[in-house]
Amino acid sequence: MASDSGDSNLDREMILADFQACTGIDNIAEAITLLELNNWDLVAAINGVIPQENGILQSNFSSDANQASMYGPHNQSDAADIAEGEVPSQSSLSSSPPSVSSSASTFCPSASFSRHIVERLPRMLNIRVEYRQRTVELVLEEGSTVGEIKQILEAEFGVPVSKMQLKGWKSGDVSDSAVLRSLHLPRNISLYVLTPDIAPTASTSKNSALPDSLNQNFLLVINHQEAQKDYNLNFPGSRTIQEVKRNVSDLTNIPVRHQQWEGWPASASDDSMTLAASGINYPCHHLTVCRKSSTANAQEPAEGCSDVHMISDSEEDFEDAPEFSVDDSEMFGTGSTSCRKTLMMPENSENEGDALLHFTAEFSSRYGENHPMFFIGSLEAASQESFYGKARERKLLAIYLHHDESVLSNVFCSQMMCADSIVSYLSQNFITWAWDVTKEANKARLLTMCTRHFGSVVAQTIRTYKTDQFPLLLIVMGKRTSNEVLNVIQGNTTVDELMMRLMGAMEIFTAQQQEDIKDEDEREAREMVKREQDEAYRLSLEADRKKREAQEREEAEQVRLEQMRKEQEEEKQAIRLSLEQTLPPEPGDESLEQISKLRIRTPSGEFLERRFLGSCKLQVLFDFVASKGYPFEEFKLLTTFPRRNITQLDPSSTLLEAKLFPQETLFLEAKE
Repeated sequence: MASDSGDSNLDREMILADFQACTGIDNIAEAITLLELNNWDLVAAINGVIPQENGILQSNFSSDANQASMYGPHNQSDAADIAEGEVPSQSSLSSSPPSVSSSASTFCPSASFSRHIVERLPRMLNIRVEYRQRTVELVLEEGSTVGEIKQILEAEFGVPVSKMQLKGWKSGDVSDSAVLRSLHLPRNISLYVLTPDIAPTASTSKNSALPDSLNQNFLLVINHQEAQKDYNLNFPGSRTIQEVKRNVSDLTNIPVRHQQWEGWPASASDDSMTLAASGINYPCHHLTVCRKSSTANAQEPAEGCSDVHMISDSEEDFEDAPEFSVDDSEMFGTGSTSCRKTLMMPENSENEGDALLHFTAEFSSRYGENHPMFFIGSLEAASQESFYGKARERKLLAIYLHHDESVLSNVFCSQMMCADSIVSYLSQNFITWAWDVTKEANKARLLTMCTRHFGSVVAQTIRTYKTDQFPLLLIVMGKRTSNEVLNVIQGNTTVDELMMRLMGAMEIFTAQQQEDIKDEDEREAREMVKREQDEAYRLSLEADRKKREAQEREEAEQVRLEQMRKEQEEEKQAIRLSLEQTLPPEPGDESLEQISKLRIRTPSGEFLERRFLGSCKLQVLFDFVASKGYPFEEFKLLTTFPRRNITQLDPSSTLLEAKLFPQETLFLEAKE
């Protein structure tokens, strides 16, 4: 199972390298994302980025394309010669390897190759070979054999293949027929040539055993005079003096051009020499370094001492120098501390946010502005930001723990934490929080915070790490019940290993995040249904309340109208009674005065009959009609024939004057 996992990881690394080379995408995170979208199908991923003329990238480059990619862009003319049957010069084959960008271009098919078919892009190896103070750098496909390397070296060094021993393979001696791919080599490898059957010349006899010492580790005990501290540093014999000085510059803050050394042997006259060729003592050599005074002159070596006093004349700062790599085979010694002018974080700072601001400013001052964006705030605030938001917005928490007294800190910060790929990946997928544990007070404060937020196990784990194992990068993932530390990355790592471990933590987090998103969506769906039900119930109650209020208003209005009607009826009744009481008595038949007998038909068809004196005013007639419920203001009194409106006559005129004598039939009609 472990072997299958290793092969799978190796295949993915090869696919990733080929994809970056073909597309020119330097951002590892972006390249991995594109490959995952295409299920790690190299051809499909390339088609998605570089569409070809016919819509797909097909298989098999032509032989001339393979030759060009094998020897790099600087030898494409030679590749063309090979395609035509001509053999290029060996010097052109052994020229220095191309840069990363140019190497990428060798893999990527140009427009002239778009019609060709590619099944598998070759993986290129950068091979550095040393032989008696001579160095040759080759760029070959991993499909090449060891014998092909020896044939190139035969033309370069003038050594017959039969007398040549190629050493430096991690797996021991290999046969000439061995294919490089089967050896599982890294992209960059250093080898050396031994020729025991060829006697060394006078100029090389002193260094004939040099290749054997290139793989030896030298312990340099370097005394920093100003700081009164010793550094115990292990370096391979292939490391140059200049690289050692740059490492020491990183530890002591003394630029290379300002370093003044004592203890280098007289043979170490050139900073480009390797330690194996410099003549230093094996396995341990003592050196002293201090800052060069502007007025100090170089001192002569002490009498009887073979060591010389050296002042570096290099005018390049560490920042301007090429980057040096730290691999797993290199181990720094213990017991060394660095001298710093300013602490990364002040001791006993009351406010964590202020302490992080100081840390960020000092980090930028030492290592440049290209670094992860550190969260400014307490560890609790960083945890809230990472773990307790919406599931889709959550991120992993990366806790960077810095220690100035660890020799790994400067290398880790400058080469790992400031690498573009690491900075980009951390910024996109992590909340990065930092703390400096150089001072015991700050370390104790960190342990208290970790115990409060992550439990005593995490705090105890941090306590177990020694100073020379710092810096540490803790990857923390939030869970439903507690927070879990997925990984603790120590300072002795490489950029590729760091990226792979970050990606591994991200895979675990992504799986957990998908479950959390699913649970959160289901919970929100349930809550939405409940909210909809509650809203429907509320609206139903509101409708019932409004209906009840409307009914109550209607009933109240009916009561009010009924009350008004009753009052009006009572008022009318009172008026009728009052009018009835004011009417003169009805004259009898025996009256001697003229009597007018009137018959009045009501709108309902009933008839009102009464006798009036002919001398009665029309107002008496109107009052009689009103006392029966037909007021003068609402009804008019009409004669039948000819039709006359009696109510329009003068109420003070008499019945005789109105010609309502001796009898008349009238009818009531409602006014419009």
